[in-house]
Amino acid sequence: MRIGLLGTGPWAQMAHAPALSRHGELDFVGVWGRRAAPTKELADSYGVRAYDDVDMLLADVDAVAVALPPAVQADLAVRAARAGRHLLLDKPLAPTVEQARAVAEAVEEAGVASVVFFTTRFQPEAEAWITEQAAVGGWFTGRAEWLGAVFSGDGSPFATPWRREKGALWDVGPHALSVLLPILGDAKRVTAAAPGPGDTVHLVLDHAGGASSTLTLSLTAPPAAEGAAAELRGSAGVTRLPESTESAVSALIRAADALLAASRTGRPHACDAAFGLRVTEILATAEALLDGEA
Repeated sequence: MRIGLLGTGPWAQMAHAPALSRHGELDFVGVWGRRAAPTKELADSYGVRAYDDVDMLLADVDAVAVALPPAVQADLAVRAARAGRHLLLDKPLAPTVEQARAVAEAVEEAGVASVVFFTTRFQPEAEAWITEQAAVGGWFTGRAEWLGAVFSGDGSPFATPWRREKGALWDVGPHALSVLLPILGDAKRVTAAAPGPGDTVHLVLDHAGGASSTLTLSLTAPPAAEGAAAELRGSAGVTRLPESTESAVSALIRAADALLAASRTGRPHACDAAFGLRVTEILATAEALLDGEA
């Protein structure tokens, strides 16, 4: 599969470009970015073509991997899907429900494969745990804590404008939801949303499976407190999400495997654009509660 990379920022440099170049079944064709100099620098470092026209890149590939801010990703994903290109996307799928729905609809209408890279879902230890707990059932409650220190230290490459605008809810919220939803069922409603220090938010969800869950999300946690955890309690006892030693590059290679499989079989992956849309809907509901609009 010929694949191109859209984006040249820290995540593209640290994860996407290395993963695409190392994957044995992908032909990494080239890079398009919004600024010429970083695009050429990243492309040159991998010996691929630097594109200054996104449509020219789309014409040369079968698929695209996207490492761009959510609003930019959403618009380009629709464009790529309509061109018949498979999509390896990042979370969140889009910053609004309307934009996320446009992506999901474009994917369905074009019949292309899509995978949204929720990092934890593509780590083997976490994937096995999620599958096992979903089969067990009988969960009474769950909790997830995703605490980052992006805005607590000095000069984090991920302190980007869109993260400053949207905060932890939209950046790490998708990770927490990607773990809880496949186990506890869809969120029937967000029953509470409260702010904490900095960009910290606390959410309470009611799930279709009968359980409730709480989420604590932050990008302004003290560095000594950062980390991710999830716990379930029910008739089977107490279980916790195992830690993973896998790098983001390895996880992204597994996401590319999933995209290849979906493109070959025609069977949607669990983390496709439709799931990305559902996550966006939940985040938008929580945001409205925080803003006093719901």
